[in-house]
Amino acid sequence: MADYRESDVPDQTGKTVFITGANTGIGYDTARVLADRGAKILLGCRSESRANEAIAKIKAINKHADVTWVPLDLASLASVKEAADQVNQEPRLDALVNNAGVMMPPKEVTSDGFELQFGVNHLGHFALTGHLIDKLKDQPGARIVNVSSLAHRQGSIEFDDIHSDKSYNRMQRYGMSKFANILFTYELQRRLEAANSPAISVACHPGGSNTELGRHIPPLLALLFIPLSLIMNSSAEGALPTLMATTDAGVGGGDYFGPKKWGEMAHSAHQVDTIPSSKDEAVAKRLWELSSELTGVQYTL
Repeated sequence: MADYRESDVPDQTGKTVFITGANTGIGYDTARVLADRGAKILLGCRSESRANEAIAKIKAINKHADVTWVPLDLASLASVKEAADQVNQEPRLDALVNNAGVMMPPKEVTSDGFELQFGVNHLGHFALTGHLIDKLKDQPGARIVNVSSLAHRQGSIEFDDIHSDKSYNRMQRYGMSKFANILFTYELQRRLEAANSPAISVACHPGGSNTELGRHIPPLLALLFIPLSLIMNSSAEGALPTLMATTDAGVGGGDYFGPKKWGEMAHSAHQVDTIPSSKDEAVAKRLWELSSELTGVQYTL
């Protein structure tokens, strides 16, 4: 199979795509390519100045690009609701790309008291998707794309210490949040199918990508990543699995995409698979019910 490239992304004219964390890294490169293909891009991020910088860069590439900032702080359920309210004013929504995330910070909590990585990477996106599901569920070809990580392979849901009140290991909690992304993807797909919705839920991961996401990695651990940096993707190449998941005609509900080479670390994009435990329907249902309880968001499916 030939390598997947940005040039393989089909025309997106007439489509509207909301991308979280789209002012930098993989989210930015996803926005850049889709805007250049004619999509209207809703760029979700906290900082207006950084959003405007990203918009200016995209417009410098294509002066006709249609890109709008949507204020969004995934560490605040109130902000998530406000962002969704703005997006719900759009005539249509063809794709929601849940891309934003935090990786291995010192222990912090969101404004709602959730451990930061689980709160932002999973609960924030769970709530956002729930607020937008009415916009997506009846739209033919609509996709919810959840950006996970190779770290999901080390993940499990610590239901007895969901907020890290007992202990906090930044690597373990990152893996848990990315594992949650996969459980959410599969459970959402099951619920969309049960509702006979034409929308689909899919996931992807960027492999090893040199982006701002790694800024919290502890120094000793960062030393171990130095040899890997020689094969790591740029953010542009790391965005290829996201672009494939969002636009490729052959994508089906519940599919998962990642890089081709070096154990899914780098290069191109193709369909890959998640670990067997991520397909445990009982765990996924339990996580869904807990997420709904914690965020107060009920899905209308």
